[in-house]
Amino acid sequence: MDNQYPFSISEEERARRRAQRIAARRQRQRERRRRLLLRAVPAAALLCVAVGLLAFSTGGHAEDAGSGKAIRPVQVRHETGNTAQAAAVSLMTKAAPAISYAAVATEDTAQVGEELASQYAVVVDLGEGTILAQKNADAVISPASMTKILTVLVAAEEVANHGSLDDTVVIDFDITNYCYLNECSVAGFLKDEAVTVRDLFYGAILPSGADACLGLAKYVAGSQEDFVVLMNEKVEELGLSDTAHFANCIGLYDDANTCTVYDMAMILKAALDNELCRQVLTTKVYEIPASEAHPEGMVLSNWFLRKIEDHVPEGLEVLGAKTGFVDESGSCAASYAQLSGGGEYICVTGNAFSSWRCIKDHVQLYTTYLPGLEPVLE
Repeated sequence: MDNQYPFSISEEERARRRAQRIAARRQRQRERRRRLLLRAVPAAALLCVAVGLLAFSTGGHAEDAGSGKAIRPVQVRHETGNTAQAAAVSLMTKAAPAISYAAVATEDTAQVGEELASQYAVVVDLGEGTILAQKNADAVISPASMTKILTVLVAAEEVANHGSLDDTVVIDFDITNYCYLNECSVAGFLKDEAVTVRDLFYGAILPSGADACLGLAKYVAGSQEDFVVLMNEKVEELGLSDTAHFANCIGLYDDANTCTVYDMAMILKAALDNELCRQVLTTKVYEIPASEAHPEGMVLSNWFLRKIEDHVPEGLEVLGAKTGFVDESGSCAASYAQLSGGGEYICVTGNAFSSWRCIKDHVQLYTTYLPGLEPVLE
């Protein structure tokens, strides 16, 4: 994939935008380091205060104001479990801010068993920031084409800063050949076809097009390899890098392309917070007007959204979704739903034995663990 392909903008403009993206990426890295420093400084300051107070108390007997009783001095020892260390840990824990994209298990979190066909699952209440139900949610799996949620999130952030949805990318031989050799699902863009960046976003999600993902990757970063660097920077920013790591922007199986269903739920949460990604992920059908390459136009469709709507109970609407499949992960999907009475939820499952079973598992999880829903009789 060494060949360069033409853009609708000049080489000078392309170079200028790429320089802007690099500068913006460095600025984000500096901001992340600054936030980490700000997290550390209050904790360090409080630690010093705690240790200072404890040390001061060893110098003599202070009097408890109002009681006249002497306070017994505390002896500070440099050993695990001593009072100073416990106080420092407590202060540091209280000082550390919560991660923005996180959900916590509670005593009410249900542990899903063999009644669910999918081997992995998590249901998250976005409003409460809690995990309602889970099954092997921390197991590292291959996310397959759910990877494309992260792809469009990274691309959307970069395009918002230094790009335009109306720019065009020519689908070159490198892209079509890559898709052919790897037997990828495609949106159906043709070799040498000029496609708008906007259409690439919809092509990446609705028909799960690898050709669209590669077009976005080259538009944003020049190559898939450089784009993957941005993807891994993003999961680090989201606080997921302990278990999430990506090796391609498509979801092809790779030992280094992994995450948990919990990780994918948080990636979807971040994507829903991005206006463009939310619009793309919640679109059922997208039409591309007729062109020379496609005289009858193109109709892109989100199969999961169109199929699940016939199976959910009244009061629940599944608004967004991305499916995935490779042999190593089985059928998997990440979906976003709302209750008519309020409440937003994310469900992610992995390793169902068929695409239809995957859909029914999402329905089963929503109807079982969301309040006020009755199962649909089929």
